[in-house]
Amino acid sequence: MPKIEITTEINAPIELCFDLARSIDLHKISALNTHEKAIDGKTEGLIGLNEYVTWQATHFGIKQKLTSRISTFERPYYFVDEQVKGIFKSLYHEHIFEQVGDQVIMKDIFDFQSPLGICGRLFNRFVLTDYLKKFLITRNHTIKEFAETDRWKELDW
Repeated sequence: MPKIEITTEINAPIELCFDLARSIDLHKISALNTHEKAIDGKTEGLIGLNEYVTWQATHFGIKQKLTSRISTFERPYYFVDEQVKGIFKSLYHEHIFEQVGDQVIMKDIFDFQSPLGICGRLFNRFVLTDYLKKFLITRNHTIKEFAETDRWKELDW
C-alpha cells in the first residue's frame, strides 16, 4: 500500500493551521485546477468529527466522486479522514500538528490503495503516487500561505 508523507513548516498558531487544514472552503481554493466541488455532506466551513463530505473532481480527464469522513478528531493536534465511497480501494489520511516555538510542524500521512490488482499497483508506482504528492504539496502551500498572511480572514467560518 503506497504511503505519502509530507512535512510543512508554518509560522502561525497551531489552532489556525488545524482549522485551515479542515476547511472545506480552503480545500476548494487549493484544488482549483481539478475543479473540485463539495456536493454533499459538509459543503462549506469547517468539517468535524463524524462529518462527511462528497467531492466531485476531474482527475486524469475523468470526472469522479469521493466521499470521506472525519473518523478521528483531537483539536488542534490530530485528525483523520477516511474514504467511505470512491475510486480508491482504501484511503486513510492522517493530519498531525505540532507547535515547536513559533512554528507549527504540519505532517500529512496519506495511505491509499488503488483497485484493479497489479494494474492498480503499477499505476500507483508510475503515475498516481507522484500525482497525489503534488496535489497534497499544493494544498499544504495554500494552507501555509493563508496561515502566514491575513488571507485566512477571506474564509467565511
